[in-house]
Amino acid sequence: MITVVVVDDHPVVRAGMRKVLDAAGDISVCAEGVSGAEALRLVELHHPDVLLLDVRLPDLSGVEVAERLQDAGVDTAVLVLTAYDDPQTVFGLLERGAVGYVLKDEALGTLVNAVRAASSGETWLSPAVASQIVDRALGEGLSEPLSVHESPLTPRETEVLQLLARGLDNAGIAETLTVTKRTVQNHVSSVYAKLRVSSRTQAALWAIRHGVADVPPANGAGDGIE
Repeated sequence: MITVVVVDDHPVVRAGMRKVLDAAGDISVCAEGVSGAEALRLVELHHPDVLLLDVRLPDLSGVEVAERLQDAGVDTAVLVLTAYDDPQTVFGLLERGAVGYVLKDEALGTLVNAVRAASSGETWLSPAVASQIVDRALGEGLSEPLSVHESPLTPRETEVLQLLARGLDNAGIAETLTVTKRTVQNHVSSVYAKLRVSSRTQAALWAIRHGVADVPPANGAGDGIE
């Protein structure tokens, strides 16, 4: 059972999210909050798999909450649910460890899959947000493609990174490479360490900037980057 804490200061929104999540069968909403302070307290109390977090709260912002949880080394996956997709908010949250960003205008149709993805260590990005990430990578300019000798990755790790940047999850990468999911997880962890990144989104951006992977398409609900 995937445990979730929902934090949003609008009771109607919370009620709608709880109804959708509880109906999934494999997800349990263990607590609800209305502020950033409550988000921190409830995560500490319940240790949920996923924190479903609004950005605009009465006290702390979602960015501040994500930053404090990141600094504390909390394992709970932060999944942002908001109506705001301005670049400052999007990148502020992703750079502070949020693993997913779901826009409220599409939330009910994608929320269950987004929570499942977040609980498995995957990133779930709304198409508009995924497009911003690709645009930023391109706007910052691409580096010259790395040679085999310049890349810190092994050939197999490079293959994993290329598939990751295309939007495949661990299961998809394992199937493509005909290896176990555990092997893929080990490769992904090694890629993170060598590239000094903390999310699949950041790893994919590195791959795009250095010519290791092509720009992934930003369509469909959730881009599958873990």
